[in-house]
Amino acid sequence: MRTVHHWIGGKLTPSTSGRSAKVWNPATGEVQAMVDLAQAAEVDAVVATAQAAFPEWRSTALSRRAEVMFKLRELVDANRRRIAELISAEHGKTVPDALGEVARGLENIEFACGVPNLLKGGFSEQVSRGLDVYQIRQPLGVVAGITPFNFPAMVPMWMFANALACGNTFILKPSEKDPSVSLYLAELLQQAGLPDGVFNVLQGDKAAVDALLAHPTVKAISFVGSTPVARAIYETATRNGKRVQALGGAKNHMLVLPDADLDMAADAAVSGAYGSAGERCMAISLVVAVGSAADPLIAAIKERMAKIKVGPAHEPASEMGPLITREHRDKVVSYVAQATAEGATVAVDGRQDPASQSPGFFTGASLLDHVTPQMNCYRDEIFGPVLGVVRVATYDEALRLINENPFGNGVAIFTRDGGAARQFQFDVEVGMVGINVPIPVPVAYYSFGGWKASLFGDLHMYGPEGVQFYTRAKVVTSRWPDPGTSRVDLGFPQVR
Repeated sequence: MRTVHHWIGGKLTPSTSGRSAKVWNPATGEVQAMVDLAQAAEVDAVVATAQAAFPEWRSTALSRRAEVMFKLRELVDANRRRIAELISAEHGKTVPDALGEVARGLENIEFACGVPNLLKGGFSEQVSRGLDVYQIRQPLGVVAGITPFNFPAMVPMWMFANALACGNTFILKPSEKDPSVSLYLAELLQQAGLPDGVFNVLQGDKAAVDALLAHPTVKAISFVGSTPVARAIYETATRNGKRVQALGGAKNHMLVLPDADLDMAADAAVSGAYGSAGERCMAISLVVAVGSAADPLIAAIKERMAKIKVGPAHEPASEMGPLITREHRDKVVSYVAQATAEGATVAVDGRQDPASQSPGFFTGASLLDHVTPQMNCYRDEIFGPVLGVVRVATYDEALRLINENPFGNGVAIFTRDGGAARQFQFDVEVGMVGINVPIPVPVAYYSFGGWKASLFGDLHMYGPEGVQFYTRAKVVTSRWPDPGTSRVDLGFPQVR
């Protein structure tokens, strides 16, 4: 049985903990590997390795750091297919879907290639006689990223590209459910010329996470996952004096006005809800249909759902793969099972899809109609291929519904009315907004993150705010005076 190890100091490092976990093949329901689970002593060792590598990497010229990022960009681009196949084998998403993940992650490496420009400071000459003031941004030191199973390549790239370019050393704690991609990324970073110890991979579970959160040498934690865990990580890490950005869960609404192009809206709803089997924090999980839009929109959605091919990723016809584990699949379908008792209508029952009878962790796409905010299928982040439809009479009712939701990650509006769209983007209390775009993930030179219970911390992930997160500002006030003008002055410094 293959074992997935740590990557410490530039080499594969077997665990000394004696603990491991199963890595499943979601398409077959079989165990395909074992992954090491770190103990506290191994966390200490990897942090010490990263700390030892920090001084040299911090002093490395910006042009050299950019060169590493450029080489990494070429290596990731050349090996897209290999990365996508690794993702698909352990996560279960189709290879075309995984290739899209790699492409979006690659954007963040490309952004980090511009680190010499990103780290330019400011300079003010002659703020007082003979006095100049300037600001510089410097790396934090050892930082760590804790990443989810649903994007095992893209989310690490969101984090480590900026962190490394800014001069930090990085510890990646990937999901133990699909850990192999992290080791391949480590190999590519080494090939790109990154010094050993600057990037490390620590395989593990909650024990490893807890040790990272408490370790005094780790200066910052980046996390993506569910809201309860994000809140706990934020509270624990900040209590230990760390800088934290913790992205939580979501319940993304798609508002459809009666004037919308309903064919476009139906395409978007199906794509946004069922891509990657709904295991996306930006997935559309609720359609809010206003007035007369509801019935024709639902009919168009059902028509498209009937054509979705569910199956293993290695079958070329497959459009939607399995869920990550049997337990998660069972939890997802439980929402469909209880929908009728809650008062919703099961318009399409994914449990009846033939793929659901296979040995893998499959379920078909489900559609729930007449959903209300009191139902569990509305309140909870299902994180699977279940789309709910909420019917409302007016735009104002729809806006109030969206703004009262505790999550504020992503939202979309479909309309031909530019005035309505502009008013919506002004009024809606959500961090990422799409106008006739179902999954509004920002490009790499903006930053990703929601509002309310979808984000814990002050700064969003990647882009300009990512650079700010992984650096700290230092302001220098300097004078190179004529010695003849120097004198003792016990008063508070003033501009003269």
